[in-house]
Order: sequence, then structure tokens, then C-alpha cells
Amino acid sequence: MSMNNNNEKIGSVRIASDVVPLIAALASQDVEGVVPLQDKKSFAFKINLKRLTRGIKADINGRKVSVDMSIGIIYGYQVPEVSGKVQNNVKTTIETMTGLEVTDVNVRIASVSMA
Repeated sequence: MSMNNNNEKIGSVRIASDVVPLIAALASQDVEGVVPLQDKKSFAFKINLKRLTRGIKADINGRKVSVDMSIGIIYGYQVPEVSGKVQNNVKTTIETMTGLEVTDVNVRIASVSMA
């Protein structure tokens, strides 16, 4: 439920099922060492945001969400360090933006790039 400043209910807010995977994808791209899938500044990036969610699944159960995602990593970066940062950033970003509780973020390293 959405609240106004007087704590009165003024309606409901629903998050579309494809929004959480998109938030996860964008949050993962903010971590140094993760291979960018597309240039965030390009026009094509804005048109193809849906492509970012490939390899990302979010299971929402009530107010809880579990995320499974595949990412690419740049050669030379430490997998445990980068994947840990991705997990933390994805969890924090989803919880901050949606108010949902993230129970886990499972990361699969799908590729290594020379970037």
C-alpha cells in the first residue's frame, strides 16, 4: 500500500514481474569487473533493456524475492570478490527500490572477457 504524509492509504502499488530482474541487471553492471552487456549511454541500450535480463530470474513470494543471475567477469578480476560485490549491490538496490526483502542472490559466472 502507498502512504501519503498523513499515513492515510491512498491506493496500491504493484511491481511488474519483469522489473526486479531489470533492477538486478542494472545493479550488477555498477560493479567494477562485471562485463557490461551494452553501453548504458547508447540509444540501443535504452531500446534493448529487456536483453539485460537474460540469465536473470527473480522468484517473488509475497514480500520476499530470490534472485538467480548469470554475469560475465573481466579477466584478471577475482571471482569471489566481484561476485560478492554483485550480490551485495543487487540485494541493496532491490530492497531500496522496491521494499521487498531479498532472501538470496545466487550468481553464476557465465563468461570471462578480456574487455
